[in-house]
Amino acid sequence: MRRLAWRAFVYAAALGLAAQAVVPLLWMLSTSLKPPREVFATPPTFVPAAPTLENFVRLVTDTAFLTYFRNSVVVAGLTVVLTMAVGALGAYSLTRFAFPGREAVARLVLCTYMFAPIMIVIPIYILARRMSLVNTHTALVLAYSSFCLPFALWLLRAFFRSIPVELEEAAHVDGAGRGRAVIYIVLPLALPGLIATSIFTFTLAWNDYIFTRILIASDELKTLPVGVQDLFAAAVVDWGLVMAAGMLITIPALAFFMAVQRHLVAGWGTGGLKG
Repeated sequence: MRRLAWRAFVYAAALGLAAQAVVPLLWMLSTSLKPPREVFATPPTFVPAAPTLENFVRLVTDTAFLTYFRNSVVVAGLTVVLTMAVGALGAYSLTRFAFPGREAVARLVLCTYMFAPIMIVIPIYILARRMSLVNTHTALVLAYSSFCLPFALWLLRAFFRSIPVELEEAAHVDGAGRGRAVIYIVLPLALPGLIATSIFTFTLAWNDYIFTRILIASDELKTLPVGVQDLFAAAVVDWGLVMAAGMLITIPALAFFMAVQRHLVAGWGTGGLKG
């Protein structure tokens, strides 16, 4: 009985945590499908009485949502590519090359991640202004990459350290250079770490508000978080429109995670050596 009671408590706690995450998403979906008169109905209803796509149509036709969406995709995608390229090279060098102060450099890299974005946004703005990059997507990509890179280096370093050096040495014996050994042996074995890091980087770049608000002034260059926030500037907030925008912001991040989670889970238990 004690074991059954404990199991019931664990399941109830897990269900409560799941509800905490899922119910707001379902309520957002419900509100986005309600006509304006039903959004403020009293008492509120969870299931729309007359579901409609009017809010989504008005969002696409009456606002610059598609422009914001395109900008977010471009910025987040370029951030993932740049962070993964630099992070993989840096993490590999920290695990395969011996040089004085290697561990100190690794710890210093992680320490830089302790700074909150609000603490570095002003220095980044000053640097971007001196480089004439203010109000460009290049400034956003570099800012996001600089913020994500310390964590990416530390995470990828752990995955590269778990890959036996003997595999690369065997490739060298077979005539492969270091570049081919990295591409065909190290990177495939480090795939779980690469995917996990890409998820983290994409999510941060996709949801960021502070850097875009500071670095971007032109409306046609804004990303989704800032563009949707501007919908609140109206005298009367159109909650149906806001919730529709929230759903369209959430879907790409969920789709990206669902697309790669199979590869992430499948690679966790993959080892470099098999008996």
